[in-house]
Amino acid sequence: MGIFGAMTTAITGLQSQSTALEHISNNIANSQTIGYKRTDTSFTELVPDSPAKQQALGVVQAFSRPTNNVQGDISNSDIATYVAINGDGYFIVGEQSGTTDGTPIFSDEDLYTRRGDFELDRNGNLVNGAGYYLKGLAVDPVTGNTTGSLPEVITISNDFLPAEATTSIDYRANLARIPFTASYDPDVVDSELLNPADFTQDPTTDNGTVADQYISADDADTFISQSISGGAITTFDSAGQALNVQFRWAKIDSADDEWNMFYLEDSGATGTDPMWRNIGTEYDFGADGQLETAVNSVTITGFTIDGINLGNITINHGTQGVTQFADSNGQANVTELIQDGFAAGELTGISISDPGRVVVSYTNGRSVDVAQVMLASFNADGFLSKIDGSAFRATQESGEPVLGGQGNMVGSSLESSNTDIADEFTKLIVTQQAYAANTRIISTSDEMIQEALNMIR
Repeated sequence: MGIFGAMTTAITGLQSQSTALEHISNNIANSQTIGYKRTDTSFTELVPDSPAKQQALGVVQAFSRPTNNVQGDISNSDIATYVAINGDGYFIVGEQSGTTDGTPIFSDEDLYTRRGDFELDRNGNLVNGAGYYLKGLAVDPVTGNTTGSLPEVITISNDFLPAEATTSIDYRANLARIPFTASYDPDVVDSELLNPADFTQDPTTDNGTVADQYISADDADTFISQSISGGAITTFDSAGQALNVQFRWAKIDSADDEWNMFYLEDSGATGTDPMWRNIGTEYDFGADGQLETAVNSVTITGFTIDGINLGNITINHGTQGVTQFADSNGQANVTELIQDGFAAGELTGISISDPGRVVVSYTNGRSVDVAQVMLASFNADGFLSKIDGSAFRATQESGEPVLGGQGNMVGSSLESSNTDIADEFTKLIVTQQAYAANTRIISTSDEMIQEALNMIR
């Protein structure tokens, strides 16, 4: 049975090499497929039980060996919603199972892929080139924390981002020890100070009546000449209307290094109507240029600009946010001036950041995190079931998915196929030679059988 056994073994060799050729062919065909994982070939010998000194011949079988955990090259992309995985993990995706009133319905089954060419479709979903929909956890827009525990298909709303009124202004500045106001004369003592006697009423904090600590429109020019600019910022009311807020600083006392801060309350005021309003807080500095009494924040009740009431506004200076150091320019050097309000905004773009946050950008300059892309990992990646579109299905052998893969997400990037063309061509040559060698065994076995048959002639 030796000759026929050799022929049988060679036939299984042909079959195994054909399987290897099929794998090589598939790998080469998918060498440009995003996130594709090549299939290698393993050969296994099968032999029957036999005595140690009479070993029976065996046959060979070919098995596929996945390379799901082999990293592909990562390349940059100009598309902000593309994302790659560097390291362990898979995107969690879903399939569309139907539609209801034009809205897609998704299967409850989670699938897994490393193909990250996601783009926004007309329904606001992020779908990759193979038709799989990206899943993630919703993000609370206020706290920035994720909500829920089970990833759902991410849907981006095309609605306007509602306006938000200004509630606080962060303000930090250094005030020159000697302010170079328009009225300042270096030869005149205290000419850099605001002089209450030049105004219809005392606008400083030395005036005990807070309601009367303002500059009349008729005194506006005098006030401008005796104060220095403190910067300006655009604030917003609850409807998103933009309101410009201008600040000015006036030094009140040189002996105590006392300053007052004002804001333009009514740019259209006339006569004795209030135009500039004192915020009602003393800023007294010591010889070291620091405030003698800390002013970390000031809350202005009924903050009104040109007749529009913004409500209560807090001006935050933080620790040592306002100082009085010598400055040759004689001005207020504003180092921080930001506020927390914004106008309504229309969606302009979507991106996926490196931490895996889906970020929506609006015309008002705001960017809001709306979802967190989650990665899943498996204890036995090699036992995942491969399906169409470079995706996988969990199996009993692969184990259940574990949320939070150890890999890192890379925004505006894609993971290429892990197929190496040069390596595949090398395997192709070896496979061709092995196939040819098996055919020689079959032809040789046939010749030997013919010789045996010719003996009886």
